[in-house]
Amino acid sequence: MVGIVIVSHSAKLAEGVRELALQMVQGDVKSAIAAGMDDAENPFGTDVMQVYEAIESVYSDSGVVVLMDLGSAVMSAEMALEFLPEDRRSKVKLCEAPLVEGTIAAMVQASAGADIEQVMAEARGALGAKAAQLSLDISHLEVVTNEAKPGASEVQLTVKNPMGLHARPAAKFVATACRFASKISVRNVTASSVPVNAKSINQVITLSVRQGQMIAISADGSDATDALAALQALVEANFGEEVHQPKQVATPNIVTSGKLSGIPASKGIAIGPVILYHAAVPQVQTQYAENSETEWEQLQTAIQTAQDQIQNLRQKAVAQAGEANAAIFDAHLLYLEDPAILAATRKGIFEGNLSAAAAWKAAIDEIVAAYETLEDAYLQARSADVTDVSRRVLQLLAGEVSTAIDLKAPAILIATDLSPSETAQLDLTQVLGICTVSGSTTSHSAILARSLGIPAVMGVDAQLLRLENGTVIALDGETGQVWVEPDADLLRELQGKRESLEALRRELAEVAQQPAVTRDGHQIRVMANVCGLADAKSALAAGAEGVGLLRSEFLYLDKAIAPTEEEQVQIYEAIAESLAPHPLIIRTLDIGGDKPVSYLNLGQEANPFLGWRGIRLLLDYPDLLITQLRAILRVSHRHPIKVMFPMISCVREIQAAKEILATAAAQLRSTGIPFNQAMEVGMMVEVPAAVVMADQLAAEVDFFSIGTNDLSQYVMAADRTNPKVARLADAFEPAVLWMIAQTIAAAHHAGIWVGVCGELASSPLAVPVLLGLGVDELSVSVPVISTVKAAISRLTMGEAQAIAGEVLRLNSAPAVKDYVAGELG
Repeated sequence: MVGIVIVSHSAKLAEGVRELALQMVQGDVKSAIAAGMDDAENPFGTDVMQVYEAIESVYSDSGVVVLMDLGSAVMSAEMALEFLPEDRRSKVKLCEAPLVEGTIAAMVQASAGADIEQVMAEARGALGAKAAQLSLDISHLEVVTNEAKPGASEVQLTVKNPMGLHARPAAKFVATACRFASKISVRNVTASSVPVNAKSINQVITLSVRQGQMIAISADGSDATDALAALQALVEANFGEEVHQPKQVATPNIVTSGKLSGIPASKGIAIGPVILYHAAVPQVQTQYAENSETEWEQLQTAIQTAQDQIQNLRQKAVAQAGEANAAIFDAHLLYLEDPAILAATRKGIFEGNLSAAAAWKAAIDEIVAAYETLEDAYLQARSADVTDVSRRVLQLLAGEVSTAIDLKAPAILIATDLSPSETAQLDLTQVLGICTVSGSTTSHSAILARSLGIPAVMGVDAQLLRLENGTVIALDGETGQVWVEPDADLLRELQGKRESLEALRRELAEVAQQPAVTRDGHQIRVMANVCGLADAKSALAAGAEGVGLLRSEFLYLDKAIAPTEEEQVQIYEAIAESLAPHPLIIRTLDIGGDKPVSYLNLGQEANPFLGWRGIRLLLDYPDLLITQLRAILRVSHRHPIKVMFPMISCVREIQAAKEILATAAAQLRSTGIPFNQAMEVGMMVEVPAAVVMADQLAAEVDFFSIGTNDLSQYVMAADRTNPKVARLADAFEPAVLWMIAQTIAAAHHAGIWVGVCGELASSPLAVPVLLGLGVDELSVSVPVISTVKAAISRLTMGEAQAIAGEVLRLNSAPAVKDYVAGELG
């Protein structure tokens, strides 16, 4: 297969072009990029050796096509050829085609098995589709002719895709046609077009087939019948795209009774009539502006006004939810100042001539999309905060007034989703509960609902939105159940549970700020998992005895370059200061695979969970790691800081990480910068191999922290993001519990302590098991700190050890949960 190389001055541009083209062929082409310079101050340019290495990485006897953007990219490509042996040099072609269109056309043709001349010809004709749409003269463009003869077999079909035969469907159409030897042509019957070569993506796109238009496919050759059948099946399957049917408006399906289920987001029982709320979302079109300076000034004014509004909202949240929870809006203020967002918006205004609203929305959409692709549910939920801030600015640009939700009487609020701003402005005397179609337990709106004491269920089926205003419902924020028009018996049961929850809430308030001690006097440290300063403050207010896991990747995501040492020192210092005198454990950067960072050009992996992530990536980027370790060491001089390394799977990895830590310490020592030379060093136990080697690994570190989320999926060989197998990745599975037990035994034998920072630690049902297995520290999500402390206070170590011993004899996660629930009564 012909290889493709993309040469560009911009690494981001090249990666984007490559990703777009690969989507057209499902990644089935050998391709590489040579783009940008390894210089933070001057990142734009091309490097001859990069081009040479890229060519070598995709080279085969079929040849390589090199596409370039401009200027020195052409020169670098020409010079790179000089480094190739003569026999290879002749098989590498430099193509003058436009970079974006040419790359897509070349990749599609290469994926179909075309030879290098066919790939070159298709790339050179890449401007045809765009020129045709703009009614430009394209007679000079080279085209590939392979049309069926008149009288060949033909089939006529209607294209139902929402966007018609656009790039992705066209790529699938061409790839299918290329599988057959017959000559195949296609024409737009509705537009009375002439037939074009069905094996040329450029010519297929020039047909400009829209939804509802008819196409005619002709084939002539030995396999013509099979070709037409395959193409017909592809078109009738809508190219794998979802086609939405028009909504029926005759008789809406109104839910009148029954039970719905959702995600339990905030404990409590709510009973009352519903009020449906529909948020006003500003509609932003792609508009162009004549005066970029004016647009930029309007944006600055809107941002300043938004800052004032958020400051006022924060003050209200302090009064209702406390300082720690109101700190959510500190992040909102930072989004308004984010240099990456502002730079992208400014570029859209001044280089793209977009209106302020269109440029702002485009920049925000890119950030939101990046958040939503993250595997980490906590970080993923931050997209709602960015959207909240974006909507506020867009409303101001449109001259709209943002108002609070006004409930005239006590009611349960029903909505598609609620933003943190909307949640914080709710009238607590009127809102009985919240029930939404979207949202999660880690969203800031859910966090605020918990801090405000509002029962909430999220992720309920969309039929919830068909309820009529005034319909009586009941919801249980602990189980996620929602009842429509509950009967008298159910109402009495729910009211009894509400009274029990009130009694429990009073109990939890009493124990929250006390140490977690079992009835027989055994103390367990209860720490918090956090992702920034606001979370750390919330954790301390909730009763945490420190931070057992600071996810430091929040400093690295959605930025143009990696954070500097000084930036990291300031953040770590602020978090440590907010926790003083309690300890702070910082996990070094845990990215790769499912958590991409644009400026590292990590690329995509077929199986990111088994790929280049965690310590594996950091050891390949020692400068990145040493900068972070220097920052951590500097803060350790004034605060009880500990560091731990993620995704350790063998002894040589932790030894290599410690060597880099030693180098960072030596650098600081040589310049007289103070640090804690006895700072504790730990590692995450997330991989079965680390459990097996725990006795040797324990000799290398001061503590283990067990990440049960990853450990569960690796032990059970089940991707926890795949709904078909996610249920297997349950930390209550006996196989996982045995891994935890083995890790603890090895650690204690070596004289080091063990914590658990995965989701299992946040489950009150898991508390007796983990205590019984010998865990020294639990690091949990902030909202459940008091619940976990209360669970510990009700146990004796003897009871916990007995429960742990029994569950290790069971054979399934459900059996473990049932047994523990029965023992706890």
